[in-house]
Amino acid sequence: MWRKLRILILLLILLVVVLNQYFDRLYSTDWNTPLRATVYPINGDGSAVTEQFIKALPPDRFQALQEFFEREARFRGLQMDRPIQFKSAPQLRELPPALDRDANVFGIIWWSLRMRYWAWQAPDMPGAAPDIKLFVVYHDPALSPALAHSVGMQKGLYGVVNVFADRSMIGSNDMITAHELLHTLGATDKYNPSDSQPVHPIGYAEPTKKPLLPQTHAELMGGRIPLTSEESAIPESLDQVVVGPLTAAEIRWIKP
Repeated sequence: MWRKLRILILLLILLVVVLNQYFDRLYSTDWNTPLRATVYPINGDGSAVTEQFIKALPPDRFQALQEFFEREARFRGLQMDRPIQFKSAPQLRELPPALDRDANVFGIIWWSLRMRYWAWQAPDMPGAAPDIKLFVVYHDPALSPALAHSVGMQKGLYGVVNVFADRSMIGSNDMITAHELLHTLGATDKYNPSDSQPVHPIGYAEPTKKPLLPQTHAELMGGRIPLTSEESAIPESLDQVVVGPLTAAEIRWIKP
């Protein structure tokens, strides 16, 4: 009797989780109202340089991101002022759970559960609760010349974005933030994970351009500007980035 009751309770919990994910997916991409994204800055290395960089972040630092999403949404036919609205949260003093590089499937699942709970606990700002939480982890490039992979999770609608605490890299930081945000809405990567080269045609901003290479812009989920068949460059700003038709369809800017 008790065993059946425990199984029933677990099934009910699973049903609630599945339904919650389903309605999150529908609501986050119905585009009836703007999405609210709250950004939490985090000092990823504990250095004074990174701390000073975070403190000096300007109040209008999300302007480029908001204008980018509005521009690309309109180009794809979604007529909405600021489809994604950004709000800054106070700096978090706790790092998100780390994923072991050698983690197996069960380790990844366990990390995902811990990360989702950690994100859920992050304090909300006054006003309406955010639809998406982005944890932007800053690193001093002198201490961390290479960064861990950023992630954007559709299940839970959160992202962990690793970026550099360097003013010259604000534009590329914005591009990575936008990339991970669209992952939370269901957009898929459009580059080859073995060499980070964008996949033609879906990862190209101008897939029919002649000659095809070099390209001048990056498709957001392609991540880079293809220069040759083996080389590509990270965009310096969102002015060099577009949202391609497949990505727009995945996040339902283009209605099926």
